[in-house]
Amino acid sequence: MGVRGCLRAVSSYSSPQVVVVRNGHLGTAYRALQLLVLLYFTGYVFIIQKGYQEREMGPESSVITKVKGVTQSPSKVWDVGEYVAPPEGGSTFSILTRVDISPAQAMETCPEGRAVANAMCSSDQDCVPRDTDTSGHGERTGRCVPQAGGTGKSCEVLAWCPVDGDSISESLAEMASQFTVLIKNNIHFPRFGFSKGNIQASESGYLKSCMFNTTSALYCPIFKLGFLVEQAGEDFAELAEKGGVIGVIISWNCNLDLPDAECNPHYSFRRLDPKGALASQGYNYRFAKYYNWNGTRSRVLIKAYGIRVDVIVHGQAGKFSLIPTIITLATALTSVGLGSFVCDWILLCCMDKEQRYSSRKFEQVPPQPRATAASPCEPRAHLRVTVVTTSRTQQCCCSLESQRGCSLQANPGVGGSQGWAQLKLGQHHGALGAPAAALPSPACRHSRAHPSPHLPPGRACLCSEPHKAAAAPPAPQRG
Repeated sequence: MGVRGCLRAVSSYSSPQVVVVRNGHLGTAYRALQLLVLLYFTGYVFIIQKGYQEREMGPESSVITKVKGVTQSPSKVWDVGEYVAPPEGGSTFSILTRVDISPAQAMETCPEGRAVANAMCSSDQDCVPRDTDTSGHGERTGRCVPQAGGTGKSCEVLAWCPVDGDSISESLAEMASQFTVLIKNNIHFPRFGFSKGNIQASESGYLKSCMFNTTSALYCPIFKLGFLVEQAGEDFAELAEKGGVIGVIISWNCNLDLPDAECNPHYSFRRLDPKGALASQGYNYRFAKYYNWNGTRSRVLIKAYGIRVDVIVHGQAGKFSLIPTIITLATALTSVGLGSFVCDWILLCCMDKEQRYSSRKFEQVPPQPRATAASPCEPRAHLRVTVVTTSRTQQCCCSLESQRGCSLQANPGVGGSQGWAQLKLGQHHGALGAPAAALPSPACRHSRAHPSPHLPPGRACLCSEPHKAAAAPPAPQRG
């Protein structure tokens, strides 16, 4: 495309042309597409998605938790100060359900554990002094010493010994399922200035006697630990043995066009860690308790298995706003035109084998020629003559100086050639290019004609320029 083609493309304007096609299948498809678009925007966008609302995602949130309950193991009684970690009560906490206790460990030298890689040795040359292993228990002294029980030798380490001492396993799960968990949550949507919490007690002692229920006690967020595990679809005894992570998801979906009482929390529960993992299954961690024994600092190492609870809060709020409503309506009205686009494509690409429709759908209009001899019509000084061609209607203004009326001179043509017609208006006349037989009568106010090859290109009517004379009233129309 050259420069001239680019200029022609820039200076052209495309206007849609209405073509009525009488086709039952195409018309049905067009109305069906329009109906689908209207149903989508009415049912899904406006009603379900509430496209008329301004929305805010992710509220500001705070979570406070508190656990209560007492349980007993074979060796002692455990209260909330021992089996809950961390004790401050945040959105994440764990409850011990089983412990492996290694008592009476002291800082001294002892053989490295058998499970540590490269720990076994046959002489001191196999043990590098002051060497440490990331999977080991301490710093090597450089000596190769016998293992406890005389089952081989391993490198000696300075560590909390004995490293492979016998541990005592105790379960806390007997009463753990009855522990109660209070989850206090408050949310705030800053864009709308809306705040709400999941506790709405009508009296001060309400939380002391209530228990969560979806229908009757929605605003009593006190749950039994066994209830959380059960709602997540897990077996409590199995989870307490290996440990795991339970998620408590609180959803706030608020329609602020409704009263505040309609904005309620929705709770859901599920297990967050992979249940059937072959490696690192469950949830456990280690901690120690220190004491002095005969002037020696000692400790009790505890490997704890437990149920970790993660409280996750999310939500959204929406309220009517004019801007999203206008945008959604404009999108809906624009999308209705999708049916026209699809049907036009089917019509022109699949049904128009003989180009019957495309010849009527697309028409190129030539530029308007410049006026040379004609002048604007004045009501009393000119006679307006309408010429109708096969493609369009044109008008010509002819001078009317006298009241002698007008006359029509016609030549029917010779030997089959196209004739011509001449319209005389006083001393001036205009030529109408047309076959003489095509003019219905010698009336000169409205004449119907076809284009004539005797006229210049692009002109269907030639009119002489009027003299600068006083305007005269129009001639009476002859029957």
